[in-house]
Amino acid sequence: MTQHNPYAAPQAAVSDVAVGRQEGPIFFPVSPVKFMIMSVCTLGLYQLYWAYKNWQCEKARTGASIMPFWRAFFGVFFCHSLFKRVKTYDDQLPSAQLAAMPLATAWVILNLCSRLPDPWWLLSFGSLLVVVPVVKAIQDINDAHAPGHDRNARLSGLNWVGVVVGVLFLVLMVIGLTVGADHM
Repeated sequence: MTQHNPYAAPQAAVSDVAVGRQEGPIFFPVSPVKFMIMSVCTLGLYQLYWAYKNWQCEKARTGASIMPFWRAFFGVFFCHSLFKRVKTYDDQLPSAQLAAMPLATAWVILNLCSRLPDPWWLLSFGSLLVVVPVVKAIQDINDAHAPGHDRNARLSGLNWVGVVVGVLFLVLMVIGLTVGADHM
């Protein structure tokens, strides 16, 4: 007589599951246009979110004991590693040609420009242009390994809130810069 343990985990055959194959996109998908719109309108905060989501994907995929929030928050220290992971993910894809280290270095330098006095701090907005090749490389990887995935090209309701608030803030900044220049 076999006894049934009511506390035992359910048993199921898993032979039909491909080992090591990830369902869905490998990295955080976002279209380059959406990335640029959100980066400008959120004054670069979207880049932090983008890095956070990519580190989350990397943690889920590799099982690495990393903390995605802190890797995004301290992006100047970890962007080289993230860009390199994108470059080296699959040497058969165009992403393998990504100039990961120069792009990451340029991103750090442009982000540090935010500390410069008026109007030179505006150079920091150039950091989004440096990330666009990485976004495109991620798009290539995701298209190759998860065809048909959601490419995240449309602005959600929350995205629109960020755009509206960001545009209002940008308008106020431009007014402040021009009014401030008149009084000098």
